[in-house]
Amino acid sequence: MIYQENDYKTLDEIEINYTEDELKIIEEGNVRIKFPDFDKVSSDAPVFYNPRMEFNRDNSILALQAYQREVDRQINICDLFGGSGIRGIRYKKEIDGVGDVYINDINPLANGFTKINAELNDVEVNIDQREANIELRNNMGQFDVIDIDPFGTPSPFLDSACYNLKRDSLLCVTATDTSCLCGTYVEPCIRKYNAKSYKSEYCHENGIRILAGFTALTLAKYQKYIEIKMSHSSEHYMRIYMKVRKGSKACDKSLKENIGYIAHCKHCLHREPVKGLAGSIPDVCPVCGEKLIGIGPLWIGPIQNREFIESMIEIADEKNLNTKKQVLKLLNLCKDEADAPLSYYNIHDMCRVLKISAPKYEKIIGHLREKGFTAAKTHYNPIGIKTNASNTELMQILKEMQN
Repeated sequence: MIYQENDYKTLDEIEINYTEDELKIIEEGNVRIKFPDFDKVSSDAPVFYNPRMEFNRDNSILALQAYQREVDRQINICDLFGGSGIRGIRYKKEIDGVGDVYINDINPLANGFTKINAELNDVEVNIDQREANIELRNNMGQFDVIDIDPFGTPSPFLDSACYNLKRDSLLCVTATDTSCLCGTYVEPCIRKYNAKSYKSEYCHENGIRILAGFTALTLAKYQKYIEIKMSHSSEHYMRIYMKVRKGSKACDKSLKENIGYIAHCKHCLHREPVKGLAGSIPDVCPVCGEKLIGIGPLWIGPIQNREFIESMIEIADEKNLNTKKQVLKLLNLCKDEADAPLSYYNIHDMCRVLKISAPKYEKIIGHLREKGFTAAKTHYNPIGIKTNASNTELMQILKEMQN
């Protein structure tokens, strides 16, 4: 076991001042984890273990295994915010084809529990105690996978990650500051992600796209670009898995095709993508004549990859996951979204604009398909529909269904 020492303690000198009665052991996946039992999860807890993120970790196991099989080589992984060590230890123990796993945390007590838990599960990991950016800057090109799962925004760490990442590596990013990404707080989103958010009915998808767009623009400084393999918005966080490619010309092409804005009308719910970082956003809605709202810059390209998600679904049968049922439900919804257009319609919001009662959800999807439109459910909202029908076409169908 390798440990990056700080100025005052070695790993063996870290004191674990808890009795066995004050410690809790849980089983997750194929591992057992020991940690102090706190009543409430918060950033103030000296060792961070969040049981609500088991679903996230289960999904991550599938995504990293799918990536490893895609590149068909041994992969080295960096878990940038290790906490109790559970994520990195699970990666080492449950994913085939894993080489070195680096578990980093600036908190020495967290590293002490990572050591205890690595020994408890009989795995070899590298334990580092560095500020997250220093960990990434000091290990240039060492990692095939960088997993950034902080308590809050990942924004301060993305530049160092983008600097570190090599060709065909995988970047996994979690954001828990959904209130700013979704438009509840506009100024913090501008400050953290250099983008204007808006609280629309499809704001959670916009949040994913703002995070992806910010990451793509950060990578572009290093002549790198992204292919999004899978993304989702669940509970209090957003999560994206991005494969990193390299090349200045391909990077320029990716930015031209995938970075832009969404022009949104809050009056009639019309929305349209606008390509280009310096694209001209129309001022007036072409449907109702009201003023349009600009959202972005953000990623307007694909945010789900059907083949990758299908691989994750196949791998799920091989893995011991407590949340397998929920994970498979998410993955199947995301797979259906892969071929769907940008944004989605909240049927209740649209019926509210029309001042009519909402028809049954399944019947709306059936009517859209009968008329030749695509229609898919979305994981973002149980009453959301992704369709290539325009807002006026969908409204007309909803009116017809009242008769």
